Amino acid sequence: MKKHIEITMPEVSEALAVAVSQVRRNLDTFTQKCQNHTSVNNFYPTCENDQWTCGFWPGSVWLAYEYTKDENFANSGRVLVDSFLKRIENKIEVDHHDMGFLYSPSCVSAYKLIGSEDAKKAAIMAADQLISRFHEKGEFLQAWGSMDEAENYRFIIDCLMNLSLLYWASEQTEDLRYSEIADRHAITSLIYSLREDGSTYHTIFIDRQTSDMIRGETCQGYSDDSFWARGQAWAVYGFALTYSYTKNPAFLEAFRKALLFYMSKLPEDMIPYWDMIFTSGEEEPRDSSSAAIVACGLLCMAEFVSADEADRYVSIAKQMMKSLVDNYSVKDPEISNGLVLHATYSKKSPYNTCTPEGVDECATWGDYFYLEALMRLNSKWESYW
Repeated sequence: MKKHIEITMPEVSEALAVAVSQVRRNLDTFTQKCQNHTSVNNFYPTCENDQWTCGFWPGSVWLAYEYTKDENFANSGRVLVDSFLKRIENKIEVDHHDMGFLYSPSCVSAYKLIGSEDAKKAAIMAADQLISRFHEKGEFLQAWGSMDEAENYRFIIDCLMNLSLLYWASEQTEDLRYSEIADRHAITSLIYSLREDGSTYHTIFIDRQTSDMIRGETCQGYSDDSFWARGQAWAVYGFALTYSYTKNPAFLEAFRKALLFYMSKLPEDMIPYWDMIFTSGEEEPRDSSSAAIVACGLLCMAEFVSADEADRYVSIAKQMMKSLVDNYSVKDPEISNGLVLHATYSKKSPYNTCTPEGVDECATWGDYFYLEALMRLNSKWESYW
């Protein structure tokens, strides 16, 4: 793929200012309520704090606070921390693997930035909830559903992104139980989720008796043997985060392999279609959120590799962010209350069972990772993950 124009530092600053202004406009709407997973006609409705995606809006609030030091953002963030503490204390829709997605951007961030003990308490409780989903037989964190039903004996590529909550919990508590479970799941995912060509399965089903892989399937991709863009992005960033904690060279190689495949399937503007089986064709929607996730993964891994390799990763991330800022970001609040257009949450195909929603809309995680990538480019940034 040819080299594209990189975003400049003045452009990063301008994009940050525009994005933070949009977050500021949304504080009144999304402080007492949460932000829905995706927009409707490019405007997010509110929702209760019961979706797996609710942690990303608070993450954007804390990023805006970190950038501006404006107490209005911190005050909103504190209200949201209270909501997340209540959610985990009352076990409101937490019987799934998404504890990192929920509590790293909303609460680990608040603890790191303002020392909130409530945030720390909530995040450690979330880590406890997450490890309750670990299967000794098979060595993985179960994604969804009742733990004692054979059809639920599965994990997904997304689970990788939640492991950093466990590594952080081990650091905070000096209890190695969290990090040991994270290590074991990461190795299982490395063995089964990553295909030989560097692409990824979305869902892996494990035999309850033998602990062997039964099959790989998709839930949100086009088909079982296609290349769901967001799943590939979770692999890139997820293996980068796992390597950042473990320094296990196997995860660095997995990152490189997943990234190489991802790059090989990009269209001209470096923003993937919702499934990377599509490499051209205006009839299929893009997924801008996947590009933002991968940019974060590149910038994360750049901190841990040689200077030459790091320069390559930063350059690719800058090219991706240039495309996102120029062609996908929201610059006019009359058009949308989100940050980035043209994401895809869940698109129906003849071969999956998706409920169609959030197709060609803003996605709350896409907005968050877009803002995180800009913060990573702007200055040295201490990860919330």
